[in-house]
Amino acid sequence: MSIRLDEVNKRIIHALMEDARNTSAPMIADEVGVSPGTIRNRIQQLEDAGIIRGYHANIDFERADGLLTSLYVCTAPVDERQRLAQQIRTISGVVNVRELLTGRENLRILAVGENTNDLQEVSQEIVSLGLEIVDEDLVRSDDYQGYHPYGPTEMEQRFSDFISLTGGSEVIELTVPEGAPIANRTLEQAGENGTLDDELLIVSIERDDTVLTPRGKTEIKSGDLLTVLSREGITEGMLKAFQEDTP
Repeated sequence: MSIRLDEVNKRIIHALMEDARNTSAPMIADEVGVSPGTIRNRIQQLEDAGIIRGYHANIDFERADGLLTSLYVCTAPVDERQRLAQQIRTISGVVNVRELLTGRENLRILAVGENTNDLQEVSQEIVSLGLEIVDEDLVRSDDYQGYHPYGPTEMEQRFSDFISLTGGSEVIELTVPEGAPIANRTLEQAGENGTLDDELLIVSIERDDTVLTPRGKTEIKSGDLLTVLSREGITEGMLKAFQEDTP
């Protein structure tokens, strides 16, 4: 399953990377400007696509039980790297294996033990598999944070994504705020009274966990995530229908 990372998906990933345990769908929805149902639906799509592969606790083993954590930098034959990485994961004490696309020092192995004897046993098992340990160090700390380019940016409007297509067509994803001229109007009404520019075509409406096919009688609601197409390009004036109507 393939999925395009628009601004909403990026913000979801950023929030979950920062603190998955204490971040709820309503919290992300409030920041992004869509409904919690939409966020839950997007998270499920990201999981199904294999982009979000899991949620893991970041453990301080020294503080938890006085344990030692060691990082082994190893070299494996390139054609054997993947197989060896799978075998290493079965070694008692190993908590993380990272494969690198290099000829040397292409495996990083993180292991935990009660003392140096435990870690020495891990070393011996690694070597017994045919790997060369290039370096070995005790880990002091290991911290994670969100990927900044996926985080929030300062924008007046919450435009999720903007794509230019061949032939001059443009597509934009945006969230309808409360008070927008198009909110609580059907597409038919928005077209008849000039709220919706004639050049714009609403391709899809994402509401909660449902993707709606727009029709004339379809009513646009605040919080809807719209995909909008213009074959002649999108100008700022065309977007007034989707902007909060301030005095």
